[in-house]
Amino acid sequence: MKIADTSGQDVVLTPKSNKKTWLVSGLSVAIILVLFFLAAPAISSWSSGEASIARDRLRIATVERGDLVRDLSVQGRVVAAVSPRLYATGQGTITFSVDAGDEVSKGQVLASIDSPELTNELKQEQASLEQQKLELERQKIQARKQALEDQKSVDMAKVTLVAADREKRRADKAYEFKSISQIDFEKAQDDLQNAQFVFQHAEQDAALNAESLAFEIKTNQLQVDRQALLVKELQRKVDELILRSPVSGIVGNLAVKQKNQVSRDQPILSVVDLSEFELEVFIPESYADDLAIGMAAEVTVNGETYAANLVTISPEIENNQVTGRVRFAASDTSQPPGLRQNQRLTTRILMERKADVLMVRRGQFLESSSGRFAFKIIGDSAEKVTIVTGARSLSMVEISSGLAVGDQIIVSSTDQFNDASKILLTN
Repeated sequence: MKIADTSGQDVVLTPKSNKKTWLVSGLSVAIILVLFFLAAPAISSWSSGEASIARDRLRIATVERGDLVRDLSVQGRVVAAVSPRLYATGQGTITFSVDAGDEVSKGQVLASIDSPELTNELKQEQASLEQQKLELERQKIQARKQALEDQKSVDMAKVTLVAADREKRRADKAYEFKSISQIDFEKAQDDLQNAQFVFQHAEQDAALNAESLAFEIKTNQLQVDRQALLVKELQRKVDELILRSPVSGIVGNLAVKQKNQVSRDQPILSVVDLSEFELEVFIPESYADDLAIGMAAEVTVNGETYAANLVTISPEIENNQVTGRVRFAASDTSQPPGLRQNQRLTTRILMERKADVLMVRRGQFLESSSGRFAFKIIGDSAEKVTIVTGARSLSMVEISSGLAVGDQIIVSSTDQFNDASKILLTN
């Protein structure tokens, strides 16, 4: 049997036109070119970028212009602004009139100290004062008696002088008529002169005695005054054996027990004035040089902010901290209600205010670059630019140069960029 080939089954086809093929090819080439030009920037970015990172993993902030407040946030502990501690003013036995935690008013008796030694010393000095007062009165009486004796002597001398003067005049007339001898005449003259001397000496003695007695009286008076001051001082010490509250408040912890022996200047108790509070704040050592007494502060209590001022700064550093005191501003009508001793509150100290400066939100990029450069967002990439930073607050940092208003930079940590100068941002 002979098998024929398949030539009988072949069909001659008419050749198709190449026009359609060329059209499809042209469109394909055009689409490829368009896609190439559209992808060129991205390809350029991919080729020039040293690293790439997803945009949503970064924190980006915009540079803006405004007022920057340089501040510091610290924790404060509420303490009583007035909390005097009372000390023993003498040695003796203590007797308390109140207990710890009792409310007291100003001037109320808190305790008393029984000091027999001090009490007896006061009584002795009081007796000595009375003795010196009596001695002074005796001296005054003696002075009056002596003055009377002196006056008597002066008066007698004056009488003698008058009599001698009269005899002298009688002798003058008798001698004129030769009724008496020359000797009797001269004797009358001598008697008159002698009476004059006696009278003068009596007056001088009286004046000197009066001066001496006045000096003795003054000396005794000074001794009495000195003794009176000594008694007054001892009386003050005895009065201070009764301890009174210097302020209104509550009694703190008692330093000694009831009826115990105490020595002079030993702590006894404290009184806490709850009408006025301050905040004791602990400030990091790095901010110590930037602080100054009188700086404004803000204290947050139950969501409300109260004005305050920094009133004291410790001159020494302990545990890398500086201790300060913040007092609520006097302009406020009252301090925050409901404050309690040792309550913890957040305090914001306003160290500096700069008006109309370039600033950006603070972030970890400052620690990564020490504030010397930042990554500026340009399209889908971030380029490393040199910047100069200024004052820093809790939330913002001043930009002195390197950026402009409206620029966007990466404020999150840049340690992951591995010193790259350009980063590609992906969605």
